[in-house]
Amino acid sequence: MPSYEKGPVSIHYEEAGSGFPLLVIPGGGLNATIGYLSNRVPFNPMEELSDEYRCITMDLRNADGGQSSGPVEVDRPWDAYTDDQLGLMDHLGIDKFLVLGFCIGGPFIWNMLKRAPGRVIAAVPAQPSGFRPELPDLFYQNNMKGWAQALCARRRDVTMEMCGAFLKKMYGANPDFVFSVTRDFVRGCKTPVLVMPDDTPPHPYAVAEESALLAPNAQMTFFPWKEDKARVPLAVRHLRSFLRANTPA
Repeated sequence: MPSYEKGPVSIHYEEAGSGFPLLVIPGGGLNATIGYLSNRVPFNPMEELSDEYRCITMDLRNADGGQSSGPVEVDRPWDAYTDDQLGLMDHLGIDKFLVLGFCIGGPFIWNMLKRAPGRVIAAVPAQPSGFRPELPDLFYQNNMKGWAQALCARRRDVTMEMCGAFLKKMYGANPDFVFSVTRDFVRGCKTPVLVMPDDTPPHPYAVAEESALLAPNAQMTFFPWKEDKARVPLAVRHLRSFLRANTPA
């Protein structure tokens, strides 16, 4: 698996297929790795879409089980990851691209649309993470246990206090929506967006639907689409039609 380095950051990535570039962001929260796409999602975009697109994916910085690493940037958590994603595109010589992201990929996509609106042609948040009022500290607690402990065990330069501050900034700055941006931003975002909703504790349907209703050029797949495996191909057809409609000639 190739990698690119920028200062103290090292990002491992993988490619499949050819055509217009499609950045695929795995799910799995802060432990999102390429392996997640093989056994943790309803379909693997690297296999399903590589017949038409140059699919590119990566291990998240500091994900347990991944091969990417970098500083824990306490004051700019979302932007640090967006730096990695845009940096990978720069490394590959790619200016404009499509993006599909699972789980935490939803907030990553919205932040990317804020940071680089001219580069992202169209975006697909699939099973996107969002705030659930009955579980207000879900992401903080889950990541302190499932991400921070493992990271501190293998990195002497990282402490639990650092991780706690990082997570409070990440999930507390815009705590009641998609975390990385505000409703006002989504309301003004003109990029075409296809939301593929879920409804689990970390992936609330209400937030997915609200984001689709707010964004002026958004649409949403039918729901539920993934619990019954017979429905998944129909949702993928919707996804493929959306990508084709927004792929430059």
